[in-house]
Amino acid sequence: MKLSKYSTTRTGLVSILGALLGIVTVALVAIGGAGAAAPKGGPISVLATLGNGPAGKIVVAGAIGDWGTALSIDKNGKPDENGNFVKVTLKKGTFEIDSTALNKKSDNPHPQIASDTTCSVSVRVSAPVTLLNGTGLYQGISGTVNATLTFSGVGGRYQSGARKGQCEHGDTKPMAMLGTVLGRGTVRFG
Repeated sequence: MKLSKYSTTRTGLVSILGALLGIVTVALVAIGGAGAAAPKGGPISVLATLGNGPAGKIVVAGAIGDWGTALSIDKNGKPDENGNFVKVTLKKGTFEIDSTALNKKSDNPHPQIASDTTCSVSVRVSAPVTLLNGTGLYQGISGTVNATLTFSGVGGRYQSGARKGQCEHGDTKPMAMLGTVLGRGTVRFG
């Protein structure tokens, strides 16, 4: 008797839990659907971090409210620290940024701050970048963002040779570097 009573109670609990799970699932689908509405376009602000390597973090606010990663790539989509494109992978889709103009300005920068005493440098350059090749929620993306790249780094010193003790500006990767890209512009879809 106790076993059959337990089985009946258990079956009732399973039915109630199943009904509750169904309600929760419908609610989550409704919420998820509401949050995934196609963007209409408009002003955006972009903030990305850079480091010693091709990948960084990115947040896009405004007409796009999303976050994820930014990866420097070549024109064929392969990771490349010196690539002229950026693959932006956000929670709701992806798109690319053509950063050729910004990279060209940063190729031969004129440091705003440089010190041979500390082997440090800080650079700031600005140029427009374009958005393209969207997927997911960002399919059909286009637009221009006026981007400013700011980075600071500390380099090492030559350990031997004719330049022993001098700063290794530009000859090797910096010992530490941190940068940001901040931009504002307008995005369109379709």
